[in-house]
Amino acid sequence: MAVVVSKVFCSHSEVVLVVRSRPHVVNGGGFIVTNNCTQNVVFKVDGCGILGKKDEVILRDSDGHDLLLIRKKGGVIEALSMQKKWKGYSKDFEGSEKLVFCLKEPNNSCFFKKMPIKISIESNDYKNHKNFQIAGFFPDRACSIIDSNGNVVAKVGARKELQQVMPNKDVYTLTIKAGIDQAFVVGVIAILDYIYEGSTRC
Repeated sequence: MAVVVSKVFCSHSEVVLVVRSRPHVVNGGGFIVTNNCTQNVVFKVDGCGILGKKDEVILRDSDGHDLLLIRKKGGVIEALSMQKKWKGYSKDFEGSEKLVFCLKEPNNSCFFKKMPIKISIESNDYKNHKNFQIAGFFPDRACSIIDSNGNVVAKVGARKELQQVMPNKDVYTLTIKAGIDQAFVVGVIAILDYIYEGSTRC
């Protein structure tokens, strides 16, 4: 079991989630995540339109409790770096923030855009593969999160029933393998949504 945020979000079987972007004009942007079978809301992601802050997103559970606070690292060193770094923090029972993962966003230049997006698990409690990368292109709703052994642990894809009628990038599926922390995966998707100017961005 690959626990990053909480074992509560690790399933014993593969799970298919549906991601639906919320319009800025109505709900302030962000997106909701539902279980494809039960249609129940599992996660909610709030971005700039709700938080009023740039370079920050929050992942919440179905009851609205904060699970992950995700920020893009700033500062002079960051501005000079070829890669921007996003950091995901969970909260313990005392409310203290704990760094659990980092994602390195390639520079905007043409050369660095071709570099893979890398993710590292920072939690000392995590005993599985600590390095992941994203293959494919998220704006096309066709990408995967791959572990250090080359195994696909999660995959973004278009909904088949919608794709046959009309491509809709505001609604797509997220398939997560058994034992993988779903909150961690949705947190990564929230960052990709922000990077590629999705509903979490102002």
